[in-house]
Amino acid sequence: MEKPKLLIVDDDENLRTQMKWALTGDYEVLLAEDRSTALNAVEGEKPAVVTLDLGLPPKPAGVEEGFAALADILAGYPQTKVIIITGRGEKEHALQAVGQGAYDFFYKPIEIEELKVVLRRAFYVSQLEHEHREAQRRLSGDSFEGILGTSTKMQEVFTTIRKIATTDVPVLIGGESGTGKELVAGAIHQLSPRKNAPFIVINCGAIPENLLESELFGHEKGAFTGAHIQRKGRFELADGGSLFLDEIGELSLPLQVKLLRFLEDQVVERIGGRKGIEVDVRIIAATNRDLKRAMKDGSFREDLYFRLSVVSISLPPLREREGDILLLAKSFLNRYAEENRKKVTGFTREACAAIERYEWSGNVRELENRIKRAVIMSEGIQLTPADLEMEVPKPEYDGLTLKEARETLEKELIKKALFQNQGNITKASQELGISRPTLYDLMERFGISTG
Repeated sequence: MEKPKLLIVDDDENLRTQMKWALTGDYEVLLAEDRSTALNAVEGEKPAVVTLDLGLPPKPAGVEEGFAALADILAGYPQTKVIIITGRGEKEHALQAVGQGAYDFFYKPIEIEELKVVLRRAFYVSQLEHEHREAQRRLSGDSFEGILGTSTKMQEVFTTIRKIATTDVPVLIGGESGTGKELVAGAIHQLSPRKNAPFIVINCGAIPENLLESELFGHEKGAFTGAHIQRKGRFELADGGSLFLDEIGELSLPLQVKLLRFLEDQVVERIGGRKGIEVDVRIIAATNRDLKRAMKDGSFREDLYFRLSVVSISLPPLREREGDILLLAKSFLNRYAEENRKKVTGFTREACAAIERYEWSGNVRELENRIKRAVIMSEGIQLTPADLEMEVPKPEYDGLTLKEARETLEKELIKKALFQNQGNITKASQELGISRPTLYDLMERFGISTG
């Protein structure tokens, strides 16, 4: 088990060495002698607890550098527990530091057993806070088993997952490439009674057909050239758990027959084997193909389709997830800024507009990859459209006269109000702040109907 990380910041080399020697049995002790090395250690190692002497070079007789170090640590990593090490005659400085966010203070000369008690408490509180943040993240309306989404369509997906997770029925997940089908499959598994058993993933479109059968069903020694040992397939490896068959539409017809047979009797037979092997596995499949069309052209078996799609989940493309795009974008930015130690804090207003207007044909995967690259390459604290390799959207009213721009805006607002109120004229007029007769007149003028 890894030891928790403790950073000791003090300009006295002898004291640093003594503290490290006394505490190294309980902690992974990191050392720093001034503000810059302390900040480098915090950024690189992210210790949960820091002991900080306020008297640091270049002015070890004062406290300015220590307070600056405290401010810098808490600005970048506010969850860090900073314990101020100070003399008894400087109690006012210690209290001032606590007022500025320090966790606690400890007087010199250091009594190591007393310090150990303070440190244990600090690490314990840090762990509790970490667990609380993780619980809040999991329970947040923005996140569901690691899947972000506040849009109505994604909330409907989450509701379906909750309903089916505790059953053992096969599930077919449909959706464009990059919409998060594997994340949904993983969420189903994690919420099921099988969560402590294996969750095995195989992409049926990424493995050559002549190897896929062996990958899925395994083989006996000597079953074919190169089969030097017996090998279990993914079905057996997933025994007791769930098997996620991604890109199920790429399965050949012979393998579709074998999969159908398994769904009927829960028995697999290795290549070259002579007896069936009972396996307890839940099948979750996914595809970005139109399987109904594939059934019509004969490339996908109808009986297999109905076996797999006892429950179907259709994932919406990103462009239809109203309100989710910027939520996802900010989440990816925070993740990759932290991973790459980049001080990128957000997006410019122009970048936000460009992100929302873009079509995202590659969906969430494309958004994630574009932001990851932008964070790595960016030299500023906010990502711009240029960082994202996106054009700045042109103003909607460029080239219009004032009258034309006003009419265009009026038309858009009326359509939006009618849509949000399901065509109810009274509610729409109240929302727009105009009378019902005025709204009727404007609708007639712009050729807008309630249908």
